[in-house]
Amino acid sequence: MGVVRAMVFGGLVWILVASTRVILPMLTGWVMFVSVFCFVISTLLLFLYFCGAHGEKSGWVAVDAFYQVTASLFYLSAAVLLAFTTYSLKDEAMVVKEYRITIAAVVFAFVTTLTYVIHMMFSLLRWKSS
Repeated sequence: MGVVRAMVFGGLVWILVASTRVILPMLTGWVMFVSVFCFVISTLLLFLYFCGAHGEKSGWVAVDAFYQVTASLFYLSAAVLLAFTTYSLKDEAMVVKEYRITIAAVVFAFVTTLTYVIHMMFSLLRWKSS
């Protein structure tokens, strides 16, 4: 269930970042890459889980643990970069609506990071016990 929450919050980050102007292309590009990448891979892993490919002997536990660690690190870096960009642009001539949208994207990026970190801890515990 944590993956679904991460997908919903990650999708919100994707939508919110895409709805603002691109001021710093490299930072915005990284945030968009992380949100799209994690959304697509999470959807693929969820689909494989529903298809029954999550057996203990199939290596599913190791793949899930590796992905959760990677997604947590990616989202942490994206959230910090997005927060830094938003903070550094607070004095610029941004439209108030776009600034609020960017702040909402920062909040949802950190919430998504938290959901991936929580899922990562459970995945690593399951991997360690297998």
